[in-house]
Amino acid sequence: MNVELNRWRILVASTLINICVGAIYAFSIFALPLTKVFDATMPEIMMAFTINAAISPIPMILGGKLVDKGGAKIAILIGGTMFGLGFMLSGLVSAPWMLYFTYGVITGLGQGIVYSATIGNSVKLFPDKRGLAAGIVTAGYGGGTIVIAPIANALIASNGVQPTLITLGIVFLVVILSCSLMVKPCPVGYIPEGWTPPAASTNKGAINIPWNEMVKKPLFYVIASMFLIGALSGMMVTSNASIIGQSMFSLSAATAALFVSLYSLSNCLGRVFWGAVSDKIGRTKCLMVIYLVIAAMMLTIALSTSVVGFAVAIFGIGLCFGGTMGIFPSIVGEKFGMKYYGVNYGVTFIGYSGAAFFGPRIANSVAAANNGMFTNAFYIALVISLVGFALTFIFKAMENKPLTTRQTSPNKAA
Repeated sequence: MNVELNRWRILVASTLINICVGAIYAFSIFALPLTKVFDATMPEIMMAFTINAAISPIPMILGGKLVDKGGAKIAILIGGTMFGLGFMLSGLVSAPWMLYFTYGVITGLGQGIVYSATIGNSVKLFPDKRGLAAGIVTAGYGGGTIVIAPIANALIASNGVQPTLITLGIVFLVVILSCSLMVKPCPVGYIPEGWTPPAASTNKGAINIPWNEMVKKPLFYVIASMFLIGALSGMMVTSNASIIGQSMFSLSAATAALFVSLYSLSNCLGRVFWGAVSDKIGRTKCLMVIYLVIAAMMLTIALSTSVVGFAVAIFGIGLCFGGTMGIFPSIVGEKFGMKYYGVNYGVTFIGYSGAAFFGPRIANSVAAANNGMFTNAFYIALVISLVGFALTFIFKAMENKPLTTRQTSPNKAA
């Protein structure tokens, strides 16, 4: 089925939208000023971000449900409105517990609904370039901090943190809702002009497994586990990059902040780079390389005493974390079909949520037990990444083995 639409324009609009919702990861910029406003501790303020991360699978599933029904634009309008309002309300609260509701729940639900809609719709629009499309649209999300952090810093310095939250909320609301006007839902059965699906893809197109059937399949648990492992090292570093730089490599706070930006940049680039590579060599081979690179980078950062070694490791870890986030949207679509993709990816996203929950806790617990040194945490991440590498062989065996069963079962579910 061919339909006239400019899918690249939709992809650009979706990426701009994700730059806005990616600002969720710039919370550390607001956290310290907010402790002073509320006379609260850092853990009390950071709980808002923890709540935000913890609820992420819920809005992913809600947004995915709308995408599967052709409501990508509606999902972006609803989620974008909640996201902008969440920021604005966060600038009006008078106590940390109120921040838990505005930034944690309202903003968290909004960004998850938007993120699932932009990814789900983009992957459906690019069956011929799924890895690249997912990489580009998620790069906007990963790069949101790079764009927003310096703007937020400048606004906080001149106006204060709460007026800044209100201002950014208004800007996000305007940008997201404006860009949503350029988003069109992917038509059912869409095939890009000039592209003929290969025979293998045609067969896979018959595989459309709903989430309640997907979770009964061992393949789902292998994919979710690989997702968790691929994102774990990235989440360990995301929350501690500045602290690691200062405590282990004697960097000043200002210099450590530059390395945080380097990490964010590599995270952003990794989503596009590995997504494009996976289109060429296949998702499984790409994941094998990613897990091995993670292991090598963890060994590098554990053994290095130089700033150069830290820089190399930070860049490599960020690149692989970004790659993980860029590849798994394509894997879910290819293994379980596109009909129920939105909800299926939302359910699989629990792998990322597990990484977001356990990664920082492993790193912080190990550091607390070792006088602030993260070295043993790096070795733990190294071993876990090798487990991920081993899982790719199981994944490769499982994805081909039950092919005939997977082709017939969707018809029963449909």
